[in-house]
Amino acid sequence: MRYLPVCPAPLQRAQNAAARLIARLSPRDNVTSALRELHRLPVPYRITYKLCLLMYLIHSSQVPSYLTDIVTETATVGSRSRLRSASSLRYEQPRARLKLGQRAFSYAAPAAWNTLPMSLQQNF
Repeated sequence: MRYLPVCPAPLQRAQNAAARLIARLSPRDNVTSALRELHRLPVPYRITYKLCLLMYLIHSSQVPSYLTDIVTETATVGSRSRLRSASSLRYEQPRARLKLGQRAFSYAAPAAWNTLPMSLQQNF
């Protein structure tokens, strides 16, 4: 299952309007090709990309400690030390009681990182 965060519709509409303005498209034209020409990702994919980028920086210890303290590697969880997941490069996802809690960095960033293929995670 792919992880896509909730897309703020007003932000996506603003991006589409900007692409239409730059590419001189009419309001009825499809904006997908214009976004591709401008090398812009749609908003949900851009959010996922930024979350994965931050998780990469956390994984490679290139961020301040306050960001590193927010997420927990599965290997460091005591109850999981004997499981196969302890040898993986996954991060622990805290339980979110509400949908709003799933937007928190501590939940959304590990969720995005854990959906990456293992081959990508191991290359880092």
